[in-house]
Amino acid sequence: MTAPLSNDLRERVVGAIEAGESCRSAAARFGVAVSSAVKWAQRYRATGSVAPARMDGHRKRVLEPHRDFIVERINQTPHLTLHGLKDELSARGVKVSHNAVWLFLRREGRRFKKTLFALEQARADIARRRQRWRGW
Repeated sequence: MTAPLSNDLRERVVGAIEAGESCRSAAARFGVAVSSAVKWAQRYRATGSVAPARMDGHRKRVLEPHRDFIVERINQTPHLTLHGLKDELSARGVKVSHNAVWLFLRREGRRFKKTLFALEQARADIARRRQRWRGW
């Protein structure tokens, strides 16, 4: 992400515009984009300041109020998938994406990693087939 231009430059451009120079000529003189000069002048007229606005956004975490439910569900059903958890949340009226659930669990320090062996390997019929396969 790029950094905003200095306040000193912004003040000089806006000062030139306030002194009667056009936005285009002030932008050309100071080597900035015309759109920047226009926006800085508008911001100065509206607020009295040329300081840049906050660049990074902040999004409210939708799943924080449901943290206890999510942790309880994972503890009850450790093999629950992300999509399954998303579906359970949508049944409760919480509309979130798969990625939002994943990011929430990542922030909580929880992981959905595959185990070394699939759960089906513990079944007797699967174990017999695997033994037969190894024998071949």
